[in-house]
Formats: sequence, structure tokens, C-alpha cells
Amino acid sequence: MNIYVGNLSYSLQEDELQEIFSEYGAVSSAKIITDRLTGKSKGFGFVEMENDEEGRNAIEQLNQAELEGRVLIVNEARERTEKPAREFRPRNDRNFGGGGGGGYNRGGGGGGGYNRGGGGGGGYNRGGGGGGGYNRNNNSGGGYNNNRYGE
Repeated sequence: MNIYVGNLSYSLQEDELQEIFSEYGAVSSAKIITDRLTGKSKGFGFVEMENDEEGRNAIEQLNQAELEGRVLIVNEARERTEKPAREFRPRNDRNFGGGGGGGYNRGGGGGGGYNRGGGGGGGYNRGGGGGGGYNRNNNSGGGYNNNRYGE
């Protein structure tokens, strides 16, 4: 019998989980689910018990029991449903605007990165806006006396 165990302490180890359930019968396996990137516990796991009757008894005894200051959620695991595969594709329609313009006597906004818009323009006695990155829409520009001498 496959048993879901939720609301586990993040510090609980698989061998400790197996030991808890082994008090109620033979445990085939105990698995705590971890985050792929960090390796840290997600706070839930699964225990496989060899005997269904022992598994039901473990569920009855451990559901709503407190372990390390947390109330456990223990029930029979449901079959995993297949989710449709997510389609990852690059999106070329993303527009990331640059920074905004500055205030009085301040520089313009920062520029964008790859395929991003330019920075905001300057105003009175301000520096011009920053440029965009590769394949950019350069919207930089400025206002009155924006450090473009001779233009």
C-alpha cells in the first residue's frame, strides 16, 4: 500500500520516516520529496507498506498525529495523474522597457538588455536615457538641455 505523508518537518530524514511507519508493519520504502534545484525537502513524502491492513492501521494511527511540532496528514496515496507536457518555446514578443527618466537635474533611465527597449529620456538639465541592448528599440532621448551640445 502506498501512503501519502504530508506536513512533514523539513529536517526529517527518510530513515526516520521509515522508522516511524515500521512500528505498524513492514515498510518497503520511504521517500521524502525534495526540490530539484535546492535538494531541500518539500515537506511531504510517500511510504510503501507491504501489507494493506498494516498500512491502513498506520494511516489510522498517524493521521493528525504530531511529529516535531507539526500535525501530520496521512492517507492512502492516489494514483499519479499524467499532466500534459508543458511546451517551452522562446517568445519573441517580449518587450522589456528600459528605466524611467530622471527628476530635475538627474540622469536618464537605464538601458535594456537583449531585445529590450531603451531607457527613459532626460528632461530639463538632465542626461539622456540609456541605450537598449542587442536588437533593441532605442527610445532614448532627452528634453531641454540634455547634454546634446550643438544639436
